[in-house]
Amino acid sequence: MTSIDLPRRAVLGTAAGAVAAAALTGCGDSGDDHPAPRERKKGQKITLSFWSWVPGIDKPVDLWNRKNPEVQVTVEQVSAVDGEQYAKMHAAIKAGNPPDLGQVEFPVIPSFLLDNGLLDLAPLGAARHKDKFFGWQWRQSVFGKGIYAIPQASGPMGLFVRQDLFEKWDVPVPATWDAYEAAAKKIRKKGAWIETFSATNGNRLAGLAWQAGAKWYATKGDTWVISIDDEPTRKVADYWEALVRQKLIKTIPDRQNAWYKDLQTGAIPAWVGASWGDALLVGNAPGTKGKWRAAPLPQWKPGGRTFANWGGSTTAVFAKAPYPKDALDFAVWLNTDPESIALLINGGYGFPSAKKGYATGALDVDKAFFGGQEYSKIFADAGAHVDTSWQWGPGVDTLYQRLGDAFTDALGTGASFRSVLTKVQGQTIADLKGKGLKVESGT
Repeated sequence: MTSIDLPRRAVLGTAAGAVAAAALTGCGDSGDDHPAPRERKKGQKITLSFWSWVPGIDKPVDLWNRKNPEVQVTVEQVSAVDGEQYAKMHAAIKAGNPPDLGQVEFPVIPSFLLDNGLLDLAPLGAARHKDKFFGWQWRQSVFGKGIYAIPQASGPMGLFVRQDLFEKWDVPVPATWDAYEAAAKKIRKKGAWIETFSATNGNRLAGLAWQAGAKWYATKGDTWVISIDDEPTRKVADYWEALVRQKLIKTIPDRQNAWYKDLQTGAIPAWVGASWGDALLVGNAPGTKGKWRAAPLPQWKPGGRTFANWGGSTTAVFAKAPYPKDALDFAVWLNTDPESIALLINGGYGFPSAKKGYATGALDVDKAFFGGQEYSKIFADAGAHVDTSWQWGPGVDTLYQRLGDAFTDALGTGASFRSVLTKVQGQTIADLKGKGLKVESGT
């Protein structure tokens, strides 16, 4: 499992102490006060709404519904492309009609706290479930004395490759980023592109910057220090810009139809992804069964052992949920019950946050698709070597949107990728100041 030991004071700091206490009412934009929670009466039947993008989430929910006739859960699948799910959730919070529960990734929990959008589960006794989960993942949702979500899964990063094409074209699987560029050149000569630089994928850029040693968020006293334009991120930006300018990679968005077609045809024979990418490949490139393999994320230095995490999700209860205890019970069951975990694993949701209820080998649910490889070992090892000094701060979902817009413009105008970082650095500082936080630049 990945290991990110983020002290809570370091994550939100005194500058966002009000966030930690869910008391940023002056800066939040959540509308009227939250309704008083209700206690469901014995025998009373209720329905909880749940927004999620996890593949196959309907199966564990169906199991819950069969076992809990009085508390039914309805699932609405929301798009996880370009942050659409969070835009929809924030809009629902502002409109006063959010769902009872939602799929929320670790990096964006602070943004929902700024909107007063999530319910503090501590008064409901959520802390009694702490030891059921890996410590670092539990702490991702703990701010101050508040507990704002139940951890579900993480996403250590690696490299997926079409082994058949790499062998056919005599391209070694790259162990370093220099070797990755060399592989891109050989593959381009064969009429394909090693993969794509997706302008709108801020999640992946964050992971790559994380691996390179970036520190986008930090705190100094009661002030947020923003360093999106730091040297490690510039190194990452320069690297991918060079691949783009040499026309060694595509620039289409990933995880959309054109990209899936390229995966199926071999036009793109590799992808820097995360552990949950196995299900994505299986579901969208079925004709390539048996041809893919997983490999470690390329390193900046030969023999390096530095990795990062892309994603990592929770099941959060929104602040307006009228039956929060039942919502909490469902969230804990969903992410700890062995039958539920088995169904989630089969759906490809990532590495479980729960300590028990599954075997690591069970994560190789798509072993045949990967030619018999025990590919989860790759991601388990990556997770054990994640840089633990990375931390998240408020406004990450907006940051991703800013990056997507700026990189899209740069691809169209020819502007440098470094100019994107400079622009987004300034925008992020302005965004956080607009939320009433103390902010300064770290670059």
